[in-house]
Amino acid sequence: MQLHGIISQFPKEVKGLLIAFIICLSIGFYSGIRFVNDTSNSNPQGIEERYLGNEDVEDATVMKFKKSRGEVMTMVHNHILSLSVIFFLLGGILSTTGINKKLKSFLMIEPFVSILCTFGGIYFMWTGIVWMKYIIMLSGVFMTLTFVVSTLLILLGLRSPRAS
Repeated sequence: MQLHGIISQFPKEVKGLLIAFIICLSIGFYSGIRFVNDTSNSNPQGIEERYLGNEDVEDATVMKFKKSRGEVMTMVHNHILSLSVIFFLLGGILSTTGINKKLKSFLMIEPFVSILCTFGGIYFMWTGIVWMKYIIMLSGVFMTLTFVVSTLLILLGLRSPRAS
C-alpha cells in the first residue's frame, strides 16, 4: 500500500506540527474512550444505565438516575460538534496521504455516519427506543477503529519517502 502522498513532502516544521497534533488529539480521544468505559463498562447494558438510570435494580452497587432532557441535549450537541471538527481535521490531513482512494474516502466519511448514529442513538434510546444501545455500541466501535487507522496512516505517511 502506498502511504506517501504529498504529506511526505511537507516541510519538517509542518510534519512536526502534524505529529504534535495527532499525539495530543489521540490522548484526548483515548481519554474519552476510557471515560466511556469507566461510566458504561463499554457494554449495551452499561450504556442503557448511563442514560436511563438503574433505579429499578435493587442490588445495584452504584445508583444511576435517568439523565434530564437538558443533560442529554447538551451532551449530544457538544459531542456532535466537537467530534465533527476533529474528524474534519483528521480527514483533511488524511486526504494528503497516498493511500488507496476508496479506503481514504471510507475513512474520511465513515466517522460522520458513526457520530450521527452514536449520538443520535443516545438521544433516541433516551426517548425510549432502548434497542438503540446496540447501534450506539457498534457505531462507537467503528468510530474508534476509524480514528486508530486514520491516525496510524497519517503518522506512517509523514515518514520521509525511501529513496528508490
